[in-house]
Amino acid sequence: MRYGGMLAVCACLIALTGTGLGAEDWPQWWGPDRDGVWRETGIVERFPEGGLKETWSVPIGNGFGGPAVADGRVFVTDWEEDPESRTFDGTERALALDEETGEILWTYSWGATYRALMLSYAAGPMATPTVDGDRVYVLGATGLLWCLDVETGAVIWHRNYLAEYDASMPFSGTSSAPLVDGDQLIAVVGGEPDALVVAFDKHTGAELWRSLDVTGGSRAAPIIYEAGGVRQLIIWHPSALVSLDPATGEVYWEQPWGGDSMNIVTPVKSGNYLFVSNFYTGSLMMQLSTDRPAATKLWEGSSRSELPNDTDGLHSVITPPQIIGDYVYGVGSYGELRGLDARTGERLWMSGEMTPQARWGGAFIVRHEDRYFVNNDDGDLIIAQFTPEGYVELDRTKLIEATTSAGYGPRKRHDRQVNWCHPAYANRHIVQRNAQRILRASLAAEDY
Repeated sequence: MRYGGMLAVCACLIALTGTGLGAEDWPQWWGPDRDGVWRETGIVERFPEGGLKETWSVPIGNGFGGPAVADGRVFVTDWEEDPESRTFDGTERALALDEETGEILWTYSWGATYRALMLSYAAGPMATPTVDGDRVYVLGATGLLWCLDVETGAVIWHRNYLAEYDASMPFSGTSSAPLVDGDQLIAVVGGEPDALVVAFDKHTGAELWRSLDVTGGSRAAPIIYEAGGVRQLIIWHPSALVSLDPATGEVYWEQPWGGDSMNIVTPVKSGNYLFVSNFYTGSLMMQLSTDRPAATKLWEGSSRSELPNDTDGLHSVITPPQIIGDYVYGVGSYGELRGLDARTGERLWMSGEMTPQARWGGAFIVRHEDRYFVNNDDGDLIIAQFTPEGYVELDRTKLIEATTSAGYGPRKRHDRQVNWCHPAYANRHIVQRNAQRILRASLAAEDY
């Protein structure tokens, strides 16, 4: 190839990726592969003095669901309560914004009532949108699932978990972001009696298969892992950790475990480890077989308390942990960061430096190369390293305001302002929201 031709090819590649080679969207919950890993290069090593450069900030309403970024658009959901309502009636909404400018390209709204939700969770949709080509799938807090056109917001199809499946509603609402797999959209519906998980035709919304009896409200997002020579759909519900054939919904293996409804954290796999953790019951580590779709229990925690001094292992609430080699790093019941031996569950260390120490403390952790970007309850963005020896904080900056109450009940026993929204890391920027606004800020080293 001539030199000029090579230059033309390079220029074409750069144009196709927008910001150069290595740029990447964030089209669903927990990243492109649902593994909490950010793979872009050219990212800042430390934060600039005075904080990050915001490229835009746009007002939005309440919501816990994080943003998704795909093909030059940002997708997010929000909620506005009817001021005249005494029963938490209002409007849920999906929005598409221009990724570069923040201009609202379209909105789609629908009525919803939050009267069946626990008071502190009546604050908007909780599931991150899932983008797939020309469609975006959004889920409201009361089980209303919408397939919308990414360019116009027009409804392609719609399903109602409660009306169509008599779904068992978690006390905090539906928050399990649906998963695209080939021509399927796999959703944790909670339908009585045998439709805990349902696969829909992603183009039409027609049911393809259903699986598992319902034993209570379930919120953990579905995820597919390769293990034992096959693809396994991992479902964690209040009574068990289950592996299904994603093509049919047939059960590969099942491990009874749990007993409470705080199964929020996405199951995490690394090598042959498969790990789940919840607020009251603690943690369970499975060892996946290498030659067939099967698993055995490696260990489980013995404590059933929520209090940090009375718990072993890890008792997570909303924060998916990370498994690196033979070590687990995650946030426990009161915001404490812990390091565990993945082989035994032994706690190696505990730190209270990363996020506020309070009930239901949380921080969303994303791995980038040999370090972690962390969004904590206070709205801080942190660069840190986790090692078998402990927590090392490299830098911290204020990213966004904490605007949502963590209290519950009439006495608000644990009231504080928090930011419980998972950000998107896309095209060398971070996109984050709270209950008042959504912003985009640069993390590209070349911008500073």
